[in-house]
Amino acid sequence: MTAHAAFLRVYEPLAAFEPGQRRVWEAYVAAGRSPAPELGVARERAAALRALVGRPPAGMPPADGPEEQEQAFVTEVDGVTLVCPWQTRLRSLLALEDFAADLPDEVLEAFLPLELARRSAAELDAERAARPDVRSRQLTSRWHVPQRWFVLVDAEERQVRLGQQARGGGTSVDRRAGRSLVYRTAMSRARRRTARALAVLRRTVSDPEAAAGLEELGRWLEEFHPRSLVELDYGGLVHLLDDAALTQDESARDVGAALSALDEGDVTAAGVAYARVSARMKALQAVESAN
Repeated sequence: MTAHAAFLRVYEPLAAFEPGQRRVWEAYVAAGRSPAPELGVARERAAALRALVGRPPAGMPPADGPEEQEQAFVTEVDGVTLVCPWQTRLRSLLALEDFAADLPDEVLEAFLPLELARRSAAELDAERAARPDVRSRQLTSRWHVPQRWFVLVDAEERQVRLGQQARGGGTSVDRRAGRSLVYRTAMSRARRRTARALAVLRRTVSDPEAAAGLEELGRWLEEFHPRSLVELDYGGLVHLLDDAALTQDESARDVGAALSALDEGDVTAAGVAYARVSARMKALQAVESAN
């Protein structure tokens, strides 16, 4: 969470939550406590930085910290209230598990104490044992947006806000308040688009691994209420793009064009469209190793 990241979120209706959690979120919504997504992302990032700069580093926000005290993003569609809990602690545990999965202890210890890694793994195991159906409602991608995420959305669902210069002056993009690039779509449409894209890939691409990531994404979508909302949010990545790059980013349109070209047997046109998206994302990823 310390890096600039993009997010794929699922907002579920209150009816999707078990009774105890439903009452919590009903009270939360009534109190009007939910921050805008860009403010929530900034708060989580600040909490992660505080955790890492401690001695010894905590590795993640504390279990009783403000970011974990029943925070959520809230929206309304056609009169139905939809909620996306932050689940900061759970997402931190999952991210640490993923990070440590293929690292030997001597390498992992260069990044954080082994005892912390072991405690985190034990906490995650206990959480899974207590709640076998536990799942994160947010996926995170550091420094880029995975191309498969764009399959879920349509170019016409894109919303761009350039934001306003924050107090204090300066011209840096990262001081723009309210800056965002977001796609929002109904769960039913996201599932249909995933199924169509998988059908095209399986028919036109010989390598079965080409569809593996999209298959996994489709299984994740199936875990949620059918009346949910799916949100693809560029998150902190908008602070790495100037106004022209932000407004001209048509990655969902390009991915759609690539799939249509594949479906029609035009491999060259598909490659050109995918290359446009790849070039945008590689430019963002390059910032990670910039001096």
